[in-house]
Amino acid sequence: MSSTTAGSFSSTSTAAAKNDEAETLRRNRILSSKLYFDVPPSKVPLIYSPSYDIAFLGIEKLHPFDSSKWGRICQFLIVAGLLEKKRIVEPLESTKDDLLVVHPESYLNSLKSSSNVAIIVEVPPVAVLPNCVVQQKVLSPFRKQVGGTILAAKLAKERGWAINVGGGFHHCSAAKGGGFCAYADISLCIHFAFARLNISRVMIIDLDAHQGNGHELDFSSDRRVYILDMYNPHIYPFDYEARRYIDQQIEVPTGTLTSDYLSKLDEALEVASRNFSPELIVYNAGTDILDGDPLGRLKISPEGIATRDEKVFSFARERSIPLVMLTSGGYMKSSARVIADSIINLSKKSLIDLQSSPGKI
Repeated sequence: MSSTTAGSFSSTSTAAAKNDEAETLRRNRILSSKLYFDVPPSKVPLIYSPSYDIAFLGIEKLHPFDSSKWGRICQFLIVAGLLEKKRIVEPLESTKDDLLVVHPESYLNSLKSSSNVAIIVEVPPVAVLPNCVVQQKVLSPFRKQVGGTILAAKLAKERGWAINVGGGFHHCSAAKGGGFCAYADISLCIHFAFARLNISRVMIIDLDAHQGNGHELDFSSDRRVYILDMYNPHIYPFDYEARRYIDQQIEVPTGTLTSDYLSKLDEALEVASRNFSPELIVYNAGTDILDGDPLGRLKISPEGIATRDEKVFSFARERSIPLVMLTSGGYMKSSARVIADSIINLSKKSLIDLQSSPGKI
């Protein structure tokens, strides 16, 4: 064996050993996490905490995202008589060790700079706030939602479905945040499912108007994850590298109407069913496709969104695949009402059950 060959073999072995060590550390962190806990049958698989909502000195109004929509969704469901407050599941906040399952320490340390967080959440005045305030008022609500997304997979495996009334931070990858997404909750959720739920194949159905570049980068070389992304290519994030890692890419250009959108979705789901057999679906159900949304720029009606969600839940139910739904983007005050109405429709169609215990898909 030549010295060159020996050196190459040695460096490959060292890299493999380091990778094994990193995977062992990741697995140990997941197994020691408290984010998975037993939920009593009296609770329904709908996850929310009042801590999700972001409100501080009005700075939340400087971004078009409605950062109180999560609480308003639950309130609409309670007023409609579909949900009892005491039956909502409240998650735990993800800890640093939980976040290190995906994020490098260098990235988490970067969030100790208020100016870095201001860039990620796209609210410049955040840069001048003391970081302790930013941690408490901005990042802590996000970490709580991450806990909700992670727990949702466990609940979905047990009950058939789960809705985290929050989460869906699909622009954040392991090493970089952006687009109002500070933590990679989808990637974290999937890694927890791999380690704790005996799951080895996951499909991400990302129907937010924006490309889900964060999870695409994180699972770029992971064949256990199949990504269906239906997005407007003419809006943020324009991440052409991440687009290369989408397994099934459906472009819906600015101005796409409801009928065209739903037709494309039908076709996409049919193709996906032939291409991949998942054991879990993570459904990123952004409502920024709504007609009038200033960032999504599509023209989908509220009824169209309800039909979209119904199609995805039916797709999962017909194949007995556990489904996690995340609410993700939506930049109109009407989004909360639209999401609540869609959940009410899912209940009417018996695709979810928010009243008997436990719920089944």
